[in-house]
This record gives sequence, C-alpha cells and structure tokens, in this order.
Amino acid sequence: MATAQTKKFKVLVVDDSSFMRKVLENILNADEQLTVVGQAKDGREAVALAESLKPDVITMDINMPHVDGLQATGQIMTTNPRPIVIVSSESREGAASTLKALELGAIEFVAKPSSGVDLDMQSIKDELLRKVRMAAKVRVVRTASRLAATLQASPSATPSAPARVAPRPAPSGNGLDQRFPVVVMAASTGGPATVMRLAPGFTKDFPAAVILVQHMPAAFTSQYATQLAEFTEIRVKEVEPNETLQPGTFYICPGGQHLRVTPTGRMQLDGGSGRVNGYLPNIDITMESVAAYAGGMGIGVILTGMGNDGAAGSKAIKTAGGTVIAQDEASCVIFGMPSEAIKAGAVQQVLPLDDIYSAIEKRVLALTRNSLVGAR
Repeated sequence: MATAQTKKFKVLVVDDSSFMRKVLENILNADEQLTVVGQAKDGREAVALAESLKPDVITMDINMPHVDGLQATGQIMTTNPRPIVIVSSESREGAASTLKALELGAIEFVAKPSSGVDLDMQSIKDELLRKVRMAAKVRVVRTASRLAATLQASPSATPSAPARVAPRPAPSGNGLDQRFPVVVMAASTGGPATVMRLAPGFTKDFPAAVILVQHMPAAFTSQYATQLAEFTEIRVKEVEPNETLQPGTFYICPGGQHLRVTPTGRMQLDGGSGRVNGYLPNIDITMESVAAYAGGMGIGVILTGMGNDGAAGSKAIKTAGGTVIAQDEASCVIFGMPSEAIKAGAVQQVLPLDDIYSAIEKRVLALTRNSLVGAR
C-alpha cells in the first residue's frame, strides 16, 4: 500500500564557496524533510532567489563578496521575511557578524568547523539538520526597519529608547540584609533580536540587577555583551566568577557555564557539570538560585525559545513570592519556553514583547518604593 509522500521543506543555500555549497546541499538533500531548491554565491543573489524561489528556510554564510550575509539578512528580513539559519565561522569576527544577523531576525546559527572541509562538516551534520528543520517551521515576522537600518549602517548607534515613566528612586540602605529587585531574563531561539528590542529601555540608574541567561556557546557571549552595550544605557557585562550582584547592571551568563546566585549575592559559575536536562547554561538553575536569594523581589521573564528550560525556575520564583512574566505566542519566534512556564502555572502575566519592558519597570519601581518605605 502506497504511503503519502512526506512534504519537503525548500532550502536556499547561500555561500561564496562552491565546495561548501555542494557539501551543504549533500547534507540537506539526504534528509527526508528537506530539499535544496537553489544556491546563491553572494548576498545579492540570495535576496533575489529568496524572492523568486520563496524557500521555507535559508542557510546563510556571512563573509561573501558584493553583498555580505549580514546585509542580505537585513534586506530579506525587512522586505521578504524568511527563516534564516546562519552557517558561519565562530571566530571573534564571525561571532560579531553572526550576532548582528541574529539581532536582525535570523532564527539560529551553526558554527562551521575551523577547516570547513567535508569531513569536519559531517561533525555538525546533526546540529545543522535539526536547526534547519526547526527554522523551516517558524512563522517569521518582518524585522523593524529602524533596527535593521541601525545595525547595518551604524553599529555603534543607539536606537531611541521607548517612553519611560518618571525617574527611578535609587536603592538605599546598607548591610548584608539590603535587597534590591533581581530580574532574570531567559531566552533561547530568537533571543538576540528579542533582547535587542528590550535593551534600550534600561537606564544606567535602573534600581535592579538584570541577569540574562541565553542559550549560546561560550565563544559568543563576550561579544554579545559588547554589542548589547551599544544599545542601552545600563552597564552591560559578562559575569565573572564570584562577582557580587549589583543593581544598575545587566549581566550576561557566559556560554557553556551554569550561573548560580549565592545567599550572599555572589555569582558562581560552573562549567564542569555539563548539560543539565539538556541545557548549558541551564536557566532553571539560575532562576531557582535567584528565588532563594531575592524572594519576593525576584522577577522572572521567559522569552522566546524552544524547550521547557525556565519552567521549573519560574515556579520557584513564583513560590518565593516573586513575579513571572512570559512573552506571548504572537510575538515569539518559538513559543516553547513561555508555553511550558504557563502550563506549569508559574506565570502571572503573558504579554506582547513591546509591553514587557514596561511591566518589568512597573514591578521594579513598586518593589523599590516598598523597600524604601519599609526601611524608614
């Protein structure tokens, strides 16, 4: 008895190396869910073929002649949005460009092995196929043209921040018992572009500590902190071992390490445990430690991402008297993580991305005022 043929997702491969295009084509065509419908040797061809072939997903190199992958990603995501998976070097320069592409709306990335030969490419085959299949199913939205133009034309420029409420009172008081709000933002697939939308809201006198745990390899998070700092007034830095948590700082968990906040407010890093429940870094670990440290002054924010990381941590924050906000399905690239936190009964507010900063700020200001009143 004949079975219905599996629908295949159409893939456009973009790379300036004919050898690499062939390697990628062979890997992708061997998968029963994928078929390569076109190849482009530079960004100019990629933009044209994205329009004419209407692929379900695009694999995009970064360093190409004429129009590079960053420019092509920005143009495609503002005029003809398609899911894009960046396939590029994980060198420092490659990381910087890949992160900008993710900020422009690319869905995921796969780091090419250093040599890029066929045998080494086979080592990333499973990761490549998994991410391309996932991206092909994503419903993409047009990237805000203002952000795209800013990232392409002037990487150091700062987008204008959204309207904010009145000046924030700074935390006061001394001693080990002093507490301030701690915001833990959790993100995975689609996170860089999402966080870029939120970052301009934070100011240098923001009276809370902000911790971002983004599923990202170790080679990328230092550069991520550098680039994110260009778009916000708050101090941004990658966490250092045993650093003391302070308000007015936006901390990024280093890739490849789990982050815990100790009862005395120090941040401990652990890379030796490997993946926990499939994740490295593991968001639940950070959230559970923040729940224990901050209690009712903890705020969890679950953003776009695949899987269920953050659900248990959100529940811990809520149980400790804190607040949990989840991004809504309509504004998520992948609704997995927010959905799982909601199903766990851990979420008090489900909001569109553009409303999340205001909700964070409102809660932080309420907690800070209450803390000041209680200290009198």
